[in-house]
Formats: sequence, structure tokens, C-alpha cells
Amino acid sequence: MSSSTQAARGGLSWVKDVTRYQWMVFLVAWLGWMLDATDFGLFNLVLRPALTELLGGNPSIAQIGQAGGFLSMAGLLGWALGGFAFGVVGDYIGRIRTLILSVVLVAVFTGLQGLATSTWMLGFFRFFAGVGTGAEIVVGIPLVAEAFATEQRAKVLGIMMTGAAFGNLIAGQLFASIGPYGWRYVMYAGIVPALVLLFLRRGMEEPERFKDVQARRRELRAASSISAADEKFLAFAPKQLFTQENRYSTFIGILFCLGTLLAIWTSQIWLPTIQTQLLQKVGITGAASAPYVGHGMTLWGLGGILGYATFGFIADAVGRRPAIVFYNLGTIVSGLYLFLGVTSWDLYPYLLPVFGYFVFGVFSGHAVYLPEMFPTQVRATAVSFCNGTGRVVTSFGPLIAGLITPMLGGQFSTATAIMTCFAGLSIIAMIFGRETRGDDLPHIH
Repeated sequence: MSSSTQAARGGLSWVKDVTRYQWMVFLVAWLGWMLDATDFGLFNLVLRPALTELLGGNPSIAQIGQAGGFLSMAGLLGWALGGFAFGVVGDYIGRIRTLILSVVLVAVFTGLQGLATSTWMLGFFRFFAGVGTGAEIVVGIPLVAEAFATEQRAKVLGIMMTGAAFGNLIAGQLFASIGPYGWRYVMYAGIVPALVLLFLRRGMEEPERFKDVQARRRELRAASSISAADEKFLAFAPKQLFTQENRYSTFIGILFCLGTLLAIWTSQIWLPTIQTQLLQKVGITGAASAPYVGHGMTLWGLGGILGYATFGFIADAVGRRPAIVFYNLGTIVSGLYLFLGVTSWDLYPYLLPVFGYFVFGVFSGHAVYLPEMFPTQVRATAVSFCNGTGRVVTSFGPLIAGLITPMLGGQFSTATAIMTCFAGLSIIAMIFGRETRGDDLPHIH
């Protein structure tokens, strides 16, 4: 029986054994993920008012859909690039140092978005803000997994992922309170969480498992001769993802990420706009709609908090694969009803938490399942590659939704419903993937 399985039978008694270092790792990773979600949430909330100003004051739905799709694509492509690049960097220079670099990028380019005077400038800043946010979580996941390697890592990682839902909650409240003063002030306010996080990360050390990898690399590089297995260990981290031992896990990880990312990001980008369209039907427009939309996004985030937090408990009880299937099925069913079965905003406050529970909660599977499929020396690279590949493809999702919306009668909800169905790809991945419940976290091989 593995140590993680033994711990799983100990109720909550394990909490008292968590060290100060582990609490700090958890806190900074949680805050980092919260920062990512706050940044993207604020951008999505200001997207329409920003484009209304930058496109001359009275753009058509087609213009908003096209420009908004390209801007969203820029942010997601930046996220993908940041994930790819910084995931590899994190496997070489360390998780902590990489996280610090990412926070600086997020802080600088989030604030610069508020200074944009054209859609092209906004897209440029959006891309590099995406680079920083993309680095944040793909390094934070292996950091927490390794710090809690032999404890209740599924539960801890699931709770850590609630940071994203809190980020959406914070973004919603910031928009509700600051949005009426203008979208630029909303982006300036987004700098504050990054500065707090940068302060907290000072003086933190790398997990012992990563130190083991660094020590073995130094030892092998100093040796006069090494074995074929050692040569494979020293190979460039992305190359190791396609060795005989890892390539099947890499394929499953990509398919899993692709489905969940396609399902959420079109909703994440266009959900505020969908709500404004519904509110327009009852005469609530412009600045007056900001509190309603902010409230709706807050409820969506609250549902996500519960979804993230409970994933680890469900995954420990029934297995990683059944838990992921459950969340993806919930995403499809609740999403289709929300976007196709509801024609007024009145029901949204009740349905958004349900949809948020499933569409957000499945991302705890990214934090729990992916690290359990790869060894320490390539873990950050693997998480970043699977997520990054999914994000490259996903970056076109909001654009496609924006472009086809005019063909669908100007309703962003119909296009978003179509993209939500791609959660089925993650279900397929779980049919062919291996179960990792009860296994120890893979280390060096």
C-alpha cells in the first residue's frame, strides 16, 4: 500500500503534520493561480467596454466578435508560449525562481493594458500578460505536488486550484466596484495581487525532490562516463516526453487538457458579453449592467471554488478517471442548458454556480492527474507541454465563436454552447488513460 493511500484513511489528521514550508508553498501557489484568474477575469469583463472605446464608440456585434476573438487568442497564445517556455525553465533553474519571473511579467503587462490606445496595442500587452500567467500555474502545480508528495496531494492540489475561482470572484467584485469609472482603472487595479505575491515569495527554497534532480544532474555531468539510462535522464526535458516510458502519458495529457480548455475558455471570454446581451433585453445597458455582470461572474466563481475543492475528495474516493468524467459530463449538460435553454438573465444567478462547479472544478484534475503521470525531472515540462498544446488549439476557440456569432443571429450563447461540447475529448482521454489513484508520486527514473 502506498503512503498516499495510507494517508487517505487518516481523515483530516494529516493537517496537523503539514510543515510551515508546505503551508508557504501552498499559499504562494494558490495566490499565483488566483492572480492568473484575476488577470484573465478582468480582461474578459472589460473586453466589451474596452473595444467599444477603441473601435470608435459604436462598434457592431460583428466588429466586437472579430476584435475580441483576436485579442482573446493573443492572450491564450501568450499563455501557451509562457507555459511551454517556463515549464522547461522550471525543470532546470527551479520552480521558485521561475515563478518570480512570471509574477513580474503579469504585474507589468496587466497595468500596461490600461494604457492601450488601440486594439493592436491592447493585443500586444495582452499577449505578454498571457506569457506570465501561462508560466504561473504550470510551475505552481509541480511545486505543490512535490512539496506534498507523500501526503494527501489530491486534496491539497484540489484546494490549491480554488485560487482560480477566487480570482474570478475578485475580478467580478473589482469590476462591479471600479467598472463604472472606466475599464482602464480596472486593469490598473489588477496589479495589486501581483505585488502582494511577489513579496510573499521572497526567501522560499526549492522542494527536496527538485534538489535531488539538481544533485543527480551535477553528479552525472561530472562523471567520466555514464550509462544509457543516465544519458536518457540528462536528455533535454521536452525530448524525454516522447520516450517509450512517457509518450503515451503525454498523448493522454494533451487530449485531456484540450477538451477541458476548449470547454472553458470560450465561456470565460464571452460569458460577460452573453450576460450583457440578456440584460439589454430588459433595458439594462452600459455602466448600469456592470454590477449585474460582476455579480454573475462572482457566482460563477463561487461555484468553481466548490468544484475545485471537492475534486480531490471525489478523486480519492472513486479514482482520478471517474472524477474527471463526472466533471466533464456535468460541464456539457449544465453548459448546454445555460446557453441554449435559458433566454433571460433571471435564471443566470442560479445556474452560473452549477456550471462553474463543473467547468472550473475539472481543472483540479490538471493539478492532480498530470503530475502523477511523469517523473520529477520532466514534471513541469510535462504539465506545461500538455497545457500549452491545448492552449494553442484553444486560443482559436473564442475567435471562432466570435466569427460565427453573426451567422447565429448575433447570439454569443449559441457559439459558446457549441464549444462547450468539446469537453467530450477529455472523456475520451479518460477512457484510454491509466488510473493513478493510490500510486506514489513518480520521482527520478
